[in-house]
Amino acid sequence: MSATPRHDSKKPHAAILGAGPAGLIAAETLAQAGCRVTVYERMASPARKFLIAGRGGLNLTHSEPRERFLPRYGTSAEWLAPLIDAFPPGRLRHWAEGLGEATFVGSSGRVFPTRFKASPLLRAWLGRLDALGVRLAARHCWLGWGEGGALRFETLEGEVAISPDITLLALGGASWPRLGSDGGWFGMLAAKGIRVAPLRPANSGARITWSEGFRSRFAGQPLKRIALTVQGVRVRGEAMVDPGGLEGGAVYALSARLREAVEWEGRAGLLVDLRPDLSVEALAERLGKSRKGESTANRLRKAAGLSPVAAGLLREAAGPLPVEAAPLAALIKAAPLEVNAMAPLERAISSAGGVMRGALDARLMLRAGPDVPPNTFVAGEMLDWEAPTGGYLLQACFATGHAAACGGLAHLGLPEPAAWQGPWSASTGEEMARDDG
Repeated sequence: MSATPRHDSKKPHAAILGAGPAGLIAAETLAQAGCRVTVYERMASPARKFLIAGRGGLNLTHSEPRERFLPRYGTSAEWLAPLIDAFPPGRLRHWAEGLGEATFVGSSGRVFPTRFKASPLLRAWLGRLDALGVRLAARHCWLGWGEGGALRFETLEGEVAISPDITLLALGGASWPRLGSDGGWFGMLAAKGIRVAPLRPANSGARITWSEGFRSRFAGQPLKRIALTVQGVRVRGEAMVDPGGLEGGAVYALSARLREAVEWEGRAGLLVDLRPDLSVEALAERLGKSRKGESTANRLRKAAGLSPVAAGLLREAAGPLPVEAAPLAALIKAAPLEVNAMAPLERAISSAGGVMRGALDARLMLRAGPDVPPNTFVAGEMLDWEAPTGGYLLQACFATGHAAACGGLAHLGLPEPAAWQGPWSASTGEEMARDDG
């Protein structure tokens, strides 16, 4: 993007605060419609969290059908649905391929760039924005609103103030603060009387008090092909033993339920199924065939097929193990752990909370109020929603950024982009799934 102004002063000026995916797709949408766009970013370069996501392959979205996809957003699914319908997974995949980055559906259903990297996609994207005349103002730390609703920024040269025609806030949540999203906007908005829900960790690890022996021996080791259950909700996947508890995809998928239970009750019960592919009866039968006098360690390894870390977790959860096959099998299928806290917000993948839906109109503009700055739209993780990993986070960031930009265009009386006519799902139904690890 251009670092110096290149604009027609007759065009309406759109100021976008935050150079993450929500802010950049909003910039693209507004610039393509004829706006003069400046993206203000407090860091030295844009989209740092997006680049970090690329280290894991950059999971852009998910290929599952709409009826399974939308419920992943929980209580926010209803109001997010029309926004995602306007910028669905199929459109996101088409957008990436338009930037020269082919994508594929992995064996898990998740969608990735074929190169498994974020940097080539970001370079192409920034090149497109530059060609559209979008200006990047880096190292601009937003200080809030000044006289007449002007936006105040701290820069290397001192404080500056601007008065755009519309403002779009896309400052992120409060996870990964070292990459730019530190939630510093929360107090500014709350002080204006804007309804904001407290920022809390989402997709975060579960804190469990391990014994010193278990922690020192197994920290850093994966628990593969397991299933976790919280309050009757079961998720299959993998987890990683952390010195302070459990991390990993299966834990993140249940983190909202775990967090709510910990907040209400001070603890949360977590059941670990160490052999989800076997019924308790089949497992008991295998254990019952062990040779008489065989050690419990050998029975767990040979008959139950448990790895050393899985066997260690079983002992950690249950203490002395029963000798009889049936109760031992039952424990393997439901090893009980107690979660006493969630990993802190700065260590979470994403955050829950933010600007509440009721504070916004249908076009994601802040509702009028005596202290609410006019013509201000909100997008991305600043909004009060959460979703599990698997492509749902980026999808909603793109969709809300596009929706807020369209809201801005409507407010300015400019035509919105043509409605998406392609497929909703990111899956063509024809391609072979590629192993995504």
